[in-house]
Amino acid sequence: MTSPVLPPLTAPVAVFDAGIGSYAAVDRIHRAFPEQDIVYLADRASFPYGGKSLPELRTTIERTLDHLEALDPAPSAIVVASNVPSVTVLDETVTGRRMPVVRVVPPVREALEKAGEYGEVAVLGVTSLVTSDALVRYVDRESGPGRSARVRLRDASALVELVESGAFLFDPEGTLRTVAEYVARLRGEHPAVRVATLSSTHLPWLRPFLEEAAPDLDFLDPGDSVIAEIAPHTRAGSGSVVGLVTETPDYPADRFREMLARIGVEIPLVPVTIA
Repeated sequence: MTSPVLPPLTAPVAVFDAGIGSYAAVDRIHRAFPEQDIVYLADRASFPYGGKSLPELRTTIERTLDHLEALDPAPSAIVVASNVPSVTVLDETVTGRRMPVVRVVPPVREALEKAGEYGEVAVLGVTSLVTSDALVRYVDRESGPGRSARVRLRDASALVELVESGAFLFDPEGTLRTVAEYVARLRGEHPAVRVATLSSTHLPWLRPFLEEAAPDLDFLDPGDSVIAEIAPHTRAGSGSVVGLVTETPDYPADRFREMLARIGVEIPLVPVTIA
């Protein structure tokens, strides 16, 4: 494990995921707490989380948490920005941690309330999330008696790829067509859906396209709950955002730097290795 030399930071909040999607959470935290220092880790060497077995994902998340806990200065809290590990393995990996770990999970309870007595909810996520037994158990727990039948688990991997590839930036017309086709299929199969949760870190980047394709649906961002959860752990600093990135020959740091530039983000980006 290599520990990067960080600039002077004050009790930074750490945010991590395997892709660019989690920068949306970084931006949300930065806007809510402009003086908060943030360490943003993009673990590209582990991309995609959704393609791993549960034992592999558990090991990956444990190593990443270990790495972030060892930073100097140590984070005041760590945000696991991805829904997949938050739902499937995080319960087993946070025991005994020295600092608070905040997860991002589908806001099923809120979505059902917004959907009304007869409306349905679509949880949009990657394949490994929406086909997992852990998500089924989570939905049952969050829905309450007799309500889980109104929750539809929908694979949105094709939409996630629009963000990961950068298509939503350089081909907005094509992106809107793909999103509109996806929404049309969703509504054709589940016409009672009134609310959808954007349960992949990538999907909030597509919210404008989703709202244009389906202006009568409510789209909920699971990341919204992060603000309230980390508020007790925030400290006034310089408002700096420092990026860390792991890399492989297929996912070099320079390519990730280019992806950030496409969305107008320029931050210090330090390559690291998590062993």
